[in-house]
Amino acid sequence: MTAHPSAAGRSSRPWALALTSVAFFMAALDTLVVITALPAIHRQLGADLPALEWTVNAYSLTAAAGIVTAAALGDRLGRRRLFIAGLLLFTVASAACALAPGAEVLIAARAVQGVGAAVIAPLSLTLLTAAFPPERRGAVVGVWGGLAGLAVASGPLIGGAITQGLDWHWIFWVNVPIGAAAALLSRLRLSESRGPQTRLDLPAVGLVTGGALAVVWGLVRASDVGWGSPRTVAALGLGMLLMAGFLLWERRAPAPLLPPRLFRNRAFAAASAAAFLMNAGLLAAAFLTSQYLQVVLGYRPLSAGLHFLPMTATPILVAPLAGMLSDRVGQRPVMVVGLTLLSAGLAWLALVAAPSVAYGHLVAPLIVAGVGVSMALATAATAALGAVALGDLGKASGTANTLQRFGGVFGIAAATAVFDANGHLGTAAAFNAGFRPALALAAGLAALGALAALGVIGPRRPEAVGREPAAA
Repeated sequence: MTAHPSAAGRSSRPWALALTSVAFFMAALDTLVVITALPAIHRQLGADLPALEWTVNAYSLTAAAGIVTAAALGDRLGRRRLFIAGLLLFTVASAACALAPGAEVLIAARAVQGVGAAVIAPLSLTLLTAAFPPERRGAVVGVWGGLAGLAVASGPLIGGAITQGLDWHWIFWVNVPIGAAAALLSRLRLSESRGPQTRLDLPAVGLVTGGALAVVWGLVRASDVGWGSPRTVAALGLGMLLMAGFLLWERRAPAPLLPPRLFRNRAFAAASAAAFLMNAGLLAAAFLTSQYLQVVLGYRPLSAGLHFLPMTATPILVAPLAGMLSDRVGQRPVMVVGLTLLSAGLAWLALVAAPSVAYGHLVAPLIVAGVGVSMALATAATAALGAVALGDLGKASGTANTLQRFGGVFGIAAATAVFDANGHLGTAAAFNAGFRPALALAAGLAALGALAALGVIGPRRPEAVGREPAAA
């Protein structure tokens, strides 16, 4: 049973809000903060594009795979205890990233850092909600959730500023004092809480993580060894086999990681698919465009982050308005329009991209894409959670978050495969030759997301929301 805040707990509420928010922002920021440093990492460590891709994807992959398990372990072992362990793991892994002598060590450290983020993300929310009474949770969770948009907006800019002003290693060094201080203060200021003792679906974690890893590895290596290579075919085949095994296991598991009943719910399945494809298109575009601004147009890291703001800063301004609009007209039209705009903006950017293009020609497509993703971000989670019964909210939230992160991993892997088939990092012209078709793929993923969003329906009737979920 979740602990209610005592008098001591009440006195720690400002600390709970501050510490969980700082930790979540730090974990969310590290998804994108590295992208403006990728050209510098390429120069210093000699990393090729697949290695740069794994620098981003290793973090996202382990973070996605561990979220649901971390939440369940927190319920069993104590949320504060596991939250502190996640902070310390994230901090130590950040130091390992900063000290990495080569791309292989950096990728391994980023994977461990992602495990820490998988612990921080869900437990920061549960600790925060446990510290506040129900009547105040909406406001404080709004602050917590708003940090995700701020991390998206500021990630490339902060990464560019640190890389240019200091060195790319300091992107990771700055986490060390913050993480260590947050862990110590969490031990002193946060109250412990626990949740229901649910079973851990560890076989499902292994199957879905192994399947995703095999598919991503196959996509990454296909451009080097060929799509028909035995290694590529074996990796992709193994990945699909493990994914199929995961689906079969979940149908029979006593406490499934991703309950099959959720995906029999058309609205939840449609919202989750749309969020998966949205994140695939968004992160693929962010991964490529941040490098395009430096490699092709010649901007320094900080300048690249500033020139990326027409797209990355729009969630701060547009997402709240889109959320209010969805309350009036429903989530489906806002999601469909948003993902259509994201697709259109990325396709427009792909059409005008050239080594000699003036930056002014890029502003409008970046804004269109930014407005589109802002509209989709504001409604995807609401549409997914609004489609399920009250008893399924925890599982639905973990499922939607996991799928969205896996979407980003898939999008970067697929776009990089297309890039490698058409260009390379050697020159501005060669990069541009790969950038345009890869960005067109990202636009196509967003367009598929708009089609998926057509299946989203309005929130369930109030009497349905309180109903207990049926057996899986």
